[in-house]
Amino acid sequence: MVPTSQPATEITATFLTGFAVFQTALAAGAPWGAASYGGGHAGRLPMGLRRLSGVAAVVYTAGAGALVARLGDPGVRRRALTGLTGVMAAGTVMNTVSRSPVERVWGPVCAATAVAAWRARSEQVTSRMA
Repeated sequence: MVPTSQPATEITATFLTGFAVFQTALAAGAPWGAASYGGGHAGRLPMGLRRLSGVAAVVYTAGAGALVARLGDPGVRRRALTGLTGVMAAGTVMNTVSRSPVERVWGPVCAATAVAAWRARSEQVTSRMA
């Protein structure tokens, strides 16, 4: 069986990859503290938050890879996408109400990721039934 195109899954994976790149840069010391973690750290993040960004980068990368490769049980993927939708919805709220104008840019990005992840849930079920 030839896999069909799954645009929402691909969009979700693309957003997760973007988050992973951003978090990797933060972990490496990029001076983007104003655009993350509440915007309370202009410039480089303190080491504890840089470590947290490193962990986040691994999680985002693993999630994107699993989506693209369609790894795992379809039921587990569906639950993971449901969880991702919830996390991104919470991120939408948190970023939108941030005191940092730079960080507020992430609000619409998180919202778009939440919508894409929710739609990808249907693609996962549809592709399994095809």
